[in-house]
Amino acid sequence: MTKLQTKAPAHDFPYTKKSIEKAFGRKISDIFEYFEEEPVASGSIAQVHRASLKFRYPGQKLKPVDVAVKVRHPGVSESIRRDFVIVNLLAKISGFIPSLNRLRLEDIVPQFAVYMTTQVDLAREAAHLSRFIYNFRRWKDVSFPKPLYPLVHPTVLVETYEQGEYISHYVDEVEGRSLIKSSLAHIGSHALLKMLLVDNFIHADMHPGNILVRVAQTKRPSKRLFKSKPHVIFLDVGMTAELSKSDRVNLLEFFKAVALQDGQTAAECTLKLSQQQKCPNPEAFIEEVKRTFAFWGTPEGFNLHAAECMHILLDQVRRHRVSIDGNVCTVMMTTLVLEGWQRKLDPEYDVMRTLQTLLFKVDWAESLAYTIEGLMAP
Repeated sequence: MTKLQTKAPAHDFPYTKKSIEKAFGRKISDIFEYFEEEPVASGSIAQVHRASLKFRYPGQKLKPVDVAVKVRHPGVSESIRRDFVIVNLLAKISGFIPSLNRLRLEDIVPQFAVYMTTQVDLAREAAHLSRFIYNFRRWKDVSFPKPLYPLVHPTVLVETYEQGEYISHYVDEVEGRSLIKSSLAHIGSHALLKMLLVDNFIHADMHPGNILVRVAQTKRPSKRLFKSKPHVIFLDVGMTAELSKSDRVNLLEFFKAVALQDGQTAAECTLKLSQQQKCPNPEAFIEEVKRTFAFWGTPEGFNLHAAECMHILLDQVRRHRVSIDGNVCTVMMTTLVLEGWQRKLDPEYDVMRTLQTLLFKVDWAESLAYTIEGLMAP
């Protein structure tokens, strides 16, 4: 999967060179000591080249430093706009087809379009990086690439080059190393909880292809235990989410209700997760959720994993045509994606349960920042 996320078709080097020189008004040789023509990664929006930065500002030579140069693919913005015009038309047509109407494509497509169109602006991504760097400034085990202003443009972004293995290497390939895997699961979940509960600024694309891991190596066995804790680097932060105050309160109350197995409250909170709720029969939705929660309280349902319960609930949301605003849906799906690869790293770790535990702290709004920061900061 990571290969699909990092090895999309690349554009040719002449276009890369032209884009850089047009964006910064300087020849590529006046900026970089060397520049690898072959991209190290390519995604749906842009591709990444490795280079050595020579001149950050015109005429001010630096000690060469390795950088990643992200260059947007040609015609991406226009292609996305054109595609969404077509998809939006098809979504409207689907509303007249009974078998497709329940999918609510007409509501979903515009929300997804917003995320995709903002993701193509690399200057916006640079601003997101700066914000994440500030938010995690006290954390020793989490970092983000640093945008190197003034080499920032909507079509080109120069940032620090980050070394590391994709986290999928540990999720799918590495045998053993349970301590490192468990640490990765904890670091990832606490980072998400900080984004969600403290900062209200969430990396909304946390698939394994956007996460690197560095593990310090040492030749001294006596220090290996202390040097083996991994460091996590989050990449590609073009897609983010922020919740309104009311959405945040409703989502947190929803998680509390799930923890208490309170189906009535969970369903009512879910119905509040859209400013324009279009559920045709809210009472039927509430009753089905209550029955589901009642089953989870039985010996048969007790062993269901929290994430599986969330999947069942989201399926009920779909079938009852319950509207959930885009940002909230993005946060919920990000949590499930993260939970998926964390469960592979450490089957005993439950990010949903950790979230629920934190939510039951007294005066959580005041103490949560201290609690989470204390878990990870030096």
